Amino acid sequence: MNKIEILTRLTECGVVAVVRAETIEEAVKIADACAEAGIAGLEITYTVPGATEVIRELAKKYSDGKILVGAGTVLDPETARDAILAGATFVVSPCLNTEVVKICNTYQVPVMPGCMTVKEVVEAMNAGADVCKIFPGELFGPQIIKAFKGPLPQAVLMPTGGVSLENCGQWIKAGAVAVGVGGSLTAGAKTGDYASITSIGKQFVQKVKEAREAK
Repeated sequence: MNKIEILTRLTECGVVAVVRAETIEEAVKIADACAEAGIAGLEITYTVPGATEVIRELAKKYSDGKILVGAGTVLDPETARDAILAGATFVVSPCLNTEVVKICNTYQVPVMPGCMTVKEVVEAMNAGADVCKIFPGELFGPQIIKAFKGPLPQAVLMPTGGVSLENCGQWIKAGAVAVGVGGSLTAGAKTGDYASITSIGKQFVQKVKEAREAK
């Protein structure tokens, strides 16, 4: 799947699951639950030891493209390259590192650096970022997307942090191309309640759809 196809899949669905699994087995179960919910993208964060192996195993399991496996919390180009070679189809960072953007562009893998100011969004776009991850989203709420879109209507923005079922639609209506969802989606994994992830995931996908239709 090429870069344009990956970005299209992620944005058409509008929901990216942010996963901080403790084991490969847990990550697979979360991925299965998210895939059943119709979520297109799964971001495996590098805050968990062994993230590269988790990405490699999930990339093999979902080689059919049912769900796109990405890497999150990528802080340097070395980690980005490891993730890409392991099978990551997109790369997400909490902040802008231009070397990470460069290596992703070299491999033609979508890259989403974190931004929280207009200046950072412009710098990320100038560096070649595909999507600007607005992070941490809970600091300002959906209104920051609308504010950024005033001077930068061309910016492609995705919030992560603080996205919930209650405000998901507000983020989309404000102009977000997608939302990154973590604990509010995957909390059930801590107790083995993976069915709740599927149920909540379906609700997130539906909320995005409804918000887009109401725009």
